[in-house]
Amino acid sequence: MAAPSAKELLTSDDPAPTKVVKAKKSKNVHSGVATILATFNNTHVSLTDKQGNLIAWSTAGKTGFRGSRKSTSYAAQKVAQDAARRAMSHGLKEVEVRVKGPGSGRESAIRALQAVGLEITSIRDVTPIPHNGCRPKKRRRV
Repeated sequence: MAAPSAKELLTSDDPAPTKVVKAKKSKNVHSGVATILATFNNTHVSLTDKQGNLIAWSTAGKTGFRGSRKSTSYAAQKVAQDAARRAMSHGLKEVEVRVKGPGSGRESAIRALQAVGLEITSIRDVTPIPHNGCRPKKRRRV
């Protein structure tokens, strides 16, 4: 017996039709905030509106990088492009950039946001600086 064709599969009378999942409604936001968290091991980019409601996000692991490749500036560039394209599909056009952390992907993520077509209104460094808080990690001896 031959395998059923695509037409037969589509027109078959299934007793329990599958549920259709609708896409999320477009948010139609013009301006927002892009928060870039660049750690030594990963890069997170989240895009929100001015009130802080999440529009789009992406991380190096989500875009397909694993292990030590997540901490590269190229991974940060791809993360920013992915998040920006998702946000631009909701109508985002201009962002205020907030950068946090000491990672290698800070500058490349900002450049990627610009290259995709988002207009950057301001760039702020919001890295938390301790006033002699927790003891820092020991220095590496290589």
